Amino acid sequence: MTETTPVHLVSLGCARNDVDSEELAARLEAGGFRLVDEAENAEAVLVNTCGFIEAAKLDSINTLMAAADLKEQGSARAVVAVGCMAERYGTELAEELPEADAVLGFDSYADIDERLRAILDGARPAAHVPRDRRTLLPLSPVDRQAAAQQQAAPPKESPEVTGSIANTGARVLRRRLGSGPMAPLKLASGCDRRCAFCAIPAFRGAYLSRRPEEIVAEARWLVDHGVREVFLVSENSSSYGKDLGDLRSLEKLLGELSAVEGLDWIRVSYLQPAETRPDLVKAICSTDKVVPYFDLSFQHASNPVLRRMRRFGDPDSFLGLIDQVRGLAPTAGIRSNVILGFPGETEQDVQVLSDFLSAARLDAIGVFGYSDEEGTEAAGMGDKVDPDEVEARRAAVADLAAELVDQRAEERIGESVRVLVEEIDEEGRLLGRAAHQGPEVDGCSELVGSSAAVGTFVSGTVVASEGVDLIVEVTR
Repeated sequence: MTETTPVHLVSLGCARNDVDSEELAARLEAGGFRLVDEAENAEAVLVNTCGFIEAAKLDSINTLMAAADLKEQGSARAVVAVGCMAERYGTELAEELPEADAVLGFDSYADIDERLRAILDGARPAAHVPRDRRTLLPLSPVDRQAAAQQQAAPPKESPEVTGSIANTGARVLRRRLGSGPMAPLKLASGCDRRCAFCAIPAFRGAYLSRRPEEIVAEARWLVDHGVREVFLVSENSSSYGKDLGDLRSLEKLLGELSAVEGLDWIRVSYLQPAETRPDLVKAICSTDKVVPYFDLSFQHASNPVLRRMRRFGDPDSFLGLIDQVRGLAPTAGIRSNVILGFPGETEQDVQVLSDFLSAARLDAIGVFGYSDEEGTEAAGMGDKVDPDEVEARRAAVADLAAELVDQRAEERIGESVRVLVEEIDEEGRLLGRAAHQGPEVDGCSELVGSSAAVGTFVSGTVVASEGVDLIVEVTR
């Protein structure tokens, strides 16, 4: 094997996984591997899997099988599973998919280059044995930073592993796998919440914030690599700083990021409504470069359902939060996800949710049907809703949500917007996103009357809508 052994990395799932993939890419490149864009040109294929919902798990398995086919054809020598599904299922995944040469958990990331080199040399490491990662850090959030520092492994040197803040020594461990003007930037890992339907805390671990200087250094590095917008991601962004001894850490961080030269937009994802305090709302709405965008995880609106979910809220409190946002930023983007068919949900609960969505005027709504996730509290609950009824409720609310977000898009006709140009599609249309549109899931803005380059910003007026998408006539 030469120092330029080609490896292909497939990133599945959420933006948090994309950041992990770029860390893996940096470690592999620093360890002497060469990243290639096509699996057919690689000697090793790493699949960063998603293990959140059934559709994502199936996608992960199909991707691993496709990589195994390349191995059968002789173009690849090794197939390795990493990521959430590998961490969550480990040995079970290895038994079900013997075609994979290794199933590695998160603890393998620090020396992934050495592990991959050994696999290519014929080693077959034991599959990762899953465990509850919440036990790996102290129970008290304020004790976690020191413990995490002791566990951390220093990165190898690499031309791509660069970036620092003066006088801090903060370093960046990342290698971009794309070239778009937006990039996710991880705030934290793990989650301390105990939502009854969610398995993520068990395999992602307890909540651990990244140090502010590390985040700012990475933002500067991303700007140097063509990024104009950073999308702050974590399992729960509103908890940022709880282990740093300052609950206003996120507000302060937004101010520090706003000072990064060359960065134009800062967007925060995944806020828990119960933790979205007034000062944070004000900071998002008023800090320079931070777009007024609120990804609020409501999940439902019926108080009895939310209590069984081990969450908090009701229509009045949620609508009060939305009113607070729009009082400060009338054109703010607000999105959410909801779950239908949770154990014990009644038709009256569904009506409460439907009424709330109608009143909320959200810009984007993800609608999901409940299904049992092994290892969760909800999986052992009684009073289950029949699967056919779950799907019927999901479909009905999804239809309502589609109608509501279309109406919200229509309300924006005549609005002045600033748009980040992201691509020219196959039809030659210039596409981008306005400030209220999050990456990939919130629709896009088609620009007319402009030939602006990808990565630039243009201003215009919304002249029409097509579903959730907007048509924007560029003025400058």
